[in-house]
Amino acid sequence: MTPTPIEADVTGGGAARGAAFFDLDRTLMAGSSAFEFARASYRAGILTRRQLAAGAWANVKFRLNGSTDAGTDAVREQIFTLMRDVPVRDILRLGPEVLAGVLPRVYPQMLRVAYDHQDAGRPVYIVTAAAHELAEVLAHVLTFDGGLGARSEIRDGVYTGRPDGPFTYREGKAQAIRELAAREGFALSECWAYSDSESDLPMLRTVGHPVAVNPDAELTRVARAERWETLRFERLGRRLALAGTAVLAVALGGAGSLMVRKPRLEPRLPSKNSPEAPSRGWRKMT
Repeated sequence: MTPTPIEADVTGGGAARGAAFFDLDRTLMAGSSAFEFARASYRAGILTRRQLAAGAWANVKFRLNGSTDAGTDAVREQIFTLMRDVPVRDILRLGPEVLAGVLPRVYPQMLRVAYDHQDAGRPVYIVTAAAHELAEVLAHVLTFDGGLGARSEIRDGVYTGRPDGPFTYREGKAQAIRELAAREGFALSECWAYSDSESDLPMLRTVGHPVAVNPDAELTRVARAERWETLRFERLGRRLALAGTAVLAVALGGAGSLMVRKPRLEPRLPSKNSPEAPSRGWRKMT
């Protein structure tokens, strides 16, 4: 489906100002950013082989089976536990390798949508349960206006393993958006939000213009019932999750617990009706 044309914000004369918020995994990009972050952490010696394997399985189950409060708590605990006693500089140095895995998976169609929002006068933000550092680095490279992610407490340049603010998942994403809107003077009724998952219903219902992107079954049902705009690009989510596990199996030397057959992923050539690359292309970083 072609995105609805985005109209410019009218910010003069005290008119309300809006912004646009984008979920990351399966919305802005295909697949899982957490997988790329974990793989880079393993190669840098931050994660052990056992931790990487456990994280891979947790991510796959989380993606394929859907989210629950217990599952969310487990993932949150795992994220902050793995960050404990790690110097901040070591995490920041993972940026180039993480980006090398993430950037080829970014949907060009979604970049066009984001840049159209910027051209219309709306700041654009990544909102993700991934590490805040990853969200900020990716936002900078894509020339977004900012990133909101899971913040870990820092003392003397080292992560303590405790959260620092709301966990940006489910209601936590909506809370982070409301707090940013209050600081920046955004009118939530004039804001847009994009996501693939029913877990982001709190975020989508926080703004005046929710959009479902490559939606899962429950979000498809809600979007249809509430007449939300829906965008579909491709159906790689479940296949990429399994493929990621298979890649980890190879990286771990074929560990028995990760012996999952890797599906064949053929590159998809654009069809006659598919959107071309973003008209503005990659911007020069300043």
